[in-house]
Amino acid sequence: MKTILLTCLLALTAAPLAAKIDLVPPGPREFILDNARMISETDKTTIRQLCDKLLTDTATPIVVVTIESMAEYGGGGMSIEAFASALFNQWGVGQAKINGQDFNTGMLLLVSQLDRKARIEFGAGLGRRYDAQAQQIMDELIIPNFKAGDFSEGIKQGVTGLEQIARGLDVPQRPIPAWVYFAVAIFIGLAIFTVVSLIRRGSSGWAWLFWGVVFAFIGTVIYSALTNRGGGGGFSGGSFGGGFSGGGGASGSW
Repeated sequence: MKTILLTCLLALTAAPLAAKIDLVPPGPREFILDNARMISETDKTTIRQLCDKLLTDTATPIVVVTIESMAEYGGGGMSIEAFASALFNQWGVGQAKINGQDFNTGMLLLVSQLDRKARIEFGAGLGRRYDAQAQQIMDELIIPNFKAGDFSEGIKQGVTGLEQIARGLDVPQRPIPAWVYFAVAIFIGLAIFTVVSLIRRGSSGWAWLFWGVVFAFIGTVIYSALTNRGGGGGFSGGSFGGGFSGGGGASGSW
């Protein structure tokens, strides 16, 4: 019995503790913590505007963090992947749930200057589906700029690439319903027929006004069907809502 208790005690003592990262998150809609001073003020403005609109439109935050080194903030000996995951979970990047449904689509871009490493970390709701796109962003947009010494540009381009992923621009869009194509064809045919008829018969201004209203209404319906194809517009919350990492993302060094 004593042997079993001693074994359990030793196991608990040897169990690794979750890393505590000594970093305070930015404000709910500030999006940037630039401790290493790697981002120009102009680019900060651009990034914040891009991220603010994305968060409002899709409820997906992109949080950018630059640090001097991982060791300086409690991450000595950690890999960039472990550090980013711990920080993501500690801050709760993204919304774990929205309207009772699992969401968790937060994104973290971490750059450790003296370690010469960068990491894109995704929330669990994104899984590993976008790892290839994230690696492309890292290899083609972020790291080449870092190697050229332009950290601010690399970070800005990286955020732009992540914004495209969040909006589904690099993945197939939901197909347009077949009835929309049918409605467009009818709309065009009816418009041509009506205009020709009105010109040939010389109808009064009231007829033109009536058909103008009809076509405006139909056009509005079709436009709404074409543009309203998913996404959560109008989100007013912040960047932190209990989200947690799913392990997806990409890493790079320079």
